[in-house]
Amino acid sequence: MDFVIFILAMGALIIGADFIVNQSERIALRFNISEFVIGATIIALGTSLPEMAASIAANIGGKPEISIANAIGSNIFNITLVLGIIFIITKKIKPHRDFFKKDTTWALVPVMLLLLMAIDGYIGRFDAILLLILMFAYILFLLQDSPDLATDELEELLEKSDEFVWIKVLLLLVVGFIFVVGGAHFAIESASNIASEFGISEWVIGIIMISFGTSLPELVISVSAALKGKVDMAIGNVIGSNLANTTMVIGLSALVDKLPISLTQNAFDLATMTAATILLVYLTANKLYSKPAGIALLILFSLFIHHTLQGMI
Repeated sequence: MDFVIFILAMGALIIGADFIVNQSERIALRFNISEFVIGATIIALGTSLPEMAASIAANIGGKPEISIANAIGSNIFNITLVLGIIFIITKKIKPHRDFFKKDTTWALVPVMLLLLMAIDGYIGRFDAILLLILMFAYILFLLQDSPDLATDELEELLEKSDEFVWIKVLLLLVVGFIFVVGGAHFAIESASNIASEFGISEWVIGIIMISFGTSLPELVISVSAALKGKVDMAIGNVIGSNLANTTMVIGLSALVDKLPISLTQNAFDLATMTAATILLVYLTANKLYSKPAGIALLILFSLFIHHTLQGMI
């Protein structure tokens, strides 16, 4: 029964996040915010909502291991699985944006900070505030770096969307948040019960089951964008989501209560996340957006899964 509840709860998380992303995008267009900023902030933050809700709910429920494992696992899934699939299925990848120059460093810095913060064995409230400031700085950078939509482009986008009605938009936003919050609660409770029943640690549940489920929005949106030729949005979503996971997901969770983390016990997962992020920086620096790069990312993903499953046996 817990498996059924878990699947339904993850579905509610994803549907709720989709509602919030769609309505937030419509509001952004209404106020003439550029499409890139929408993709890199609203969509990236929106697809990270399941991670945020699940991690905060886990820490409130006294399961901090699930909370931080979810964020670390989601970062690994996003880069190795999501980006790997994008590189393999897309025929020609020529992004207009220089991701190395403008974005991937922003994704690497919080990972390095997280490792430094973990030396004392936990992520505290002061650490959380620093991580949240970093995310705020990145959003300011994006807003300053990206111009507004041209008037004709804005009108074209608004014509394609349904008539804008504030009551409808706000109602769908509220429904979305209810789905996200409710889904997060039941996902954590059911996952914790599964862990207890099978003798699996909460860390493993968080790093595999919860993180994969909460990474599904990134997977669906990024792959869909890549198939439509919107590679900037697809890659930007992964980078933005990872930044949000390391700063906002961990930061907001740590504001609730400190998050314990061990550099020795969790060494492999932290090393995999760091290696994946460094590999992302290397690929963008050399513009290696190709199928061989995708295969390399999926090999790293396979190594991560194999090691985690071996630890369960």
